[in-house]
Amino acid sequence: MLKINEKRMVERITEWMEKTIHKAGFTKAVLGLSGGIDSAVVAYLAVGVLGKERVTAIKMPYLTSSKSSVEDADRIIGELGISSEHIDITRAVDVIDAMLNDPDPKRMGNVMARVRMTILFDKSAELEALVLGTSNKTELMLGYGTLHGDLASIINPIGGLYKHQVWDLARYLEIPEDIINKKPSADLIEGQTDEGDFGFTYKQADDVLNSVFDEKNSKLDTSNLGYTLDQINEVLDRVRFNEYKSKVPYIFDPKALVI
Repeated sequence: MLKINEKRMVERITEWMEKTIHKAGFTKAVLGLSGGIDSAVVAYLAVGVLGKERVTAIKMPYLTSSKSSVEDADRIIGELGISSEHIDITRAVDVIDAMLNDPDPKRMGNVMARVRMTILFDKSAELEALVLGTSNKTELMLGYGTLHGDLASIINPIGGLYKHQVWDLARYLEIPEDIINKKPSADLIEGQTDEGDFGFTYKQADDVLNSVFDEKNSKLDTSNLGYTLDQINEVLDRVRFNEYKSKVPYIFDPKALVI
């Protein structure tokens, strides 16, 4: 079931974060704050665990990033009372762009994501703060993320929650409704949206992924949710195509037999 007990889920995540951060020997955390719902939820959770004095948000817009996203990030920072830094990544990305062979928007998006994570890990070293991830379960299963970019965090509090569960948590945490209702976007390319990249909605993805992988239903049973087999395969094909992202690096084992 996609329905969660929000209060209990926050308690469980909070307990897990506290143990994991302290076990790693840290007392502070840093995260990239985009102004979107995922990073907002992680920021709220982090403050609940560590307190506002020990959480730092880094805003990292590119030239074409939405101004409203930066404004929303500032609202979240103001409401939580956490420290923040604004680091424009345009110059760094453009320098790399000039060295590449005419990168398309997808490749440029990967560059931006990796530049942002480079900054976050440098801030981690500077502040002695653990890097928090902000990718939800839907994105992770669909492979909607950049290796060594947004997928490179140390701990991810929402990586076990589907997108709709993150929305439910956001409402429980009383994150501003207009931020919750924004069209999800990685904000790497002007006008880009997650669902536009997928070719299907988060509802379709969450319904199919939950049915097939969590409830162990067949495709035929999953079609009872109102989806055609083509629509179901559309989601599952993306999972299969991007499965390698959750398994790299592949490491050769000299003791294993090669079959």
